[in-house]
Amino acid sequence: MLDLPLSTLGVITATFFVAGVVKGVVGMGLPTLAMGVLGALISPLVAASLLLVPSCVTNIWQLLAGPSFRPLLRRLWPMMVAIFIGTLLGASWIASGDTRLTTAALGAALVLYASYTLFARQLSVPASMETWLSPVIGATTGTIAGGTGIFVIPAVPYLQALGFGKGDLVQALGLSFTVSTIALAVGLGAHSAIDRDILSLSSLAILPALAGMWAGQRIRNKISPPAFRRGFLICLLLLGLEMLSRLFR
Repeated sequence: MLDLPLSTLGVITATFFVAGVVKGVVGMGLPTLAMGVLGALISPLVAASLLLVPSCVTNIWQLLAGPSFRPLLRRLWPMMVAIFIGTLLGASWIASGDTRLTTAALGAALVLYASYTLFARQLSVPASMETWLSPVIGATTGTIAGGTGIFVIPAVPYLQALGFGKGDLVQALGLSFTVSTIALAVGLGAHSAIDRDILSLSSLAILPALAGMWAGQRIRNKISPPAFRRGFLICLLLLGLEMLSRLFR
């Protein structure tokens, strides 16, 4: 059986609930927050394995919530293929068990994502660049996802720059996150890095994640999502800096 103390199990449950709340309010952030918090407490490999099932379930829910799945897939399939391949290749890093470097890489990914989202201007990608840029972005995203369990850089800024409407953007993000999660599961499985007990615990984490999403959707109507999002990103930035600082201790 997975040897985790009750206090750690409590933190895991609370983390997935809070991550679900964040996803319910702002439409994303569950795996990013889960990896950030859990990766600071336990092995990034164990943290990545724990997020597989709740991340996959919530992302498929997000993917299927809109009407544009086939048009999005026709447009974005080169990026999705590149994400899948890049994640498979990158998974060998997180599966290696070198927690010092993977924790620092995870911290760097959190800092980069939070800093960009907080301070950068909205970009716009010309249609003439999309054909060759999509696979490049996909491969880069996949490599980072495979090595850190973070699916958002640079896929999220890129998809935002393609000019999708709100509904299509949410569905495109769901597609990207779903492909990343499935590829990470395949990559970790190929390296025999997924423990059966961890997978069972990951399945149980669906419950607090979905409860958090339900709560977050209710909270969304009572608070300012932009203000909530800024607070969330600042917390991620500070967490990432703390994880990066461990390289110098």
